[in-house]
Amino acid sequence: MDLHASYPALPDLRKRAKRRIPKFVWEYLDSGTGDEATKRRNRAGLDRIGMMPSVLHGEFTPDLGTSLMGRDLPLPFGIAPIGMSGLMWPDAEGHLARAAARTGIPYCISTVATQSPEDIAPHLGDNAWFQMYPPRDPDIRRDMLARAETAGFDTLVLTVDVPVASRRERQVRSGLTNPPRLTPRLLAQVAMCPAWASGMARRGMPHMRGLDKYVNAASDGKDPTAHVGYLLRTSPDWAYVDWLRDNWQGKLLVKGVLRAQDAARLDKAGVDGIWVSNHAGRQFDGAPAAIDTLAPIRAATDLPLIFDSGIEGGLDILRALALGADFVMLGRAFHFALAALGPAGIDHLIDILRKDLVSNMGQLGARTLRDLPAPLTLG
Repeated sequence: MDLHASYPALPDLRKRAKRRIPKFVWEYLDSGTGDEATKRRNRAGLDRIGMMPSVLHGEFTPDLGTSLMGRDLPLPFGIAPIGMSGLMWPDAEGHLARAAARTGIPYCISTVATQSPEDIAPHLGDNAWFQMYPPRDPDIRRDMLARAETAGFDTLVLTVDVPVASRRERQVRSGLTNPPRLTPRLLAQVAMCPAWASGMARRGMPHMRGLDKYVNAASDGKDPTAHVGYLLRTSPDWAYVDWLRDNWQGKLLVKGVLRAQDAARLDKAGVDGIWVSNHAGRQFDGAPAAIDTLAPIRAATDLPLIFDSGIEGGLDILRALALGADFVMLGRAFHFALAALGPAGIDHLIDILRKDLVSNMGQLGARTLRDLPAPLTLG
């Protein structure tokens, strides 16, 4: 089967994914917060960014390679973390890690993944990132860092844009709880998605396996969900960043930055890179489009910049790179692909993005990513 004939772009994968997973899972994956205005602004902001085509460059094959934090990478994009990935598709974290390892791109797993660092360790490639929601307890913090390092993660990503829980109203309306409980309403949705249901039946309903150790040791008879929330809803401060810099020997990224002032201060704090993101519209519905904050942040620091939020194709990746990003991460997109086609969907999406990059770079006359023209604002 020619997947490019049937699913030539991400919207095709998204449409099929919606049919293949239960509604409550779809609502978790696809939703933002509030009225989802920030999610819409992300798309509108990207659409406003153009680049001038350039002609008469002859035949050439664009070089898609790039370097990030001292490493050469074959492509300018990687796989961003999404909490509870394994709810989207059975063994999602394993499938994503293996695909990233085969391709040589970064894979970032969430603290609240459905597999633990130890579970995923055998599948990691050379570019394994661990995203941390900061626990309060310093002992848990140290243990989490040690487990990530032992498992083979070389880059720590501190997420700082979740000081409090967002509401995600669509998710609430769907009936999803944490951990998931299959009520009669949800079971009716599951029954309509046999491939998803069969995989879950073999693996069991997902939960945050990486946190089992801490929940079981410290719950003190409390509800497990409440305890997990207690662990994960710590709002870090600048001293927390300093502590991590002193206690983590690998690369340290800070994710969720939108203000140039914060980027400049993080530069002085000794982090290795800044991740520009508005959490894809999932945390605060009054935020600007993430792409609109990229140029000011680039002007404020020489650190490597990673970008996400709203990316849907190769042209979007080029837009972010032209505005100063060094690398781009996609989260929802890879989970749409996995839910649509199973493991083959991940490789297919990588190929879609690769072909889209090549096509658009040909129009721009850009032989390498360094040759991209300056961006312009479209009317």
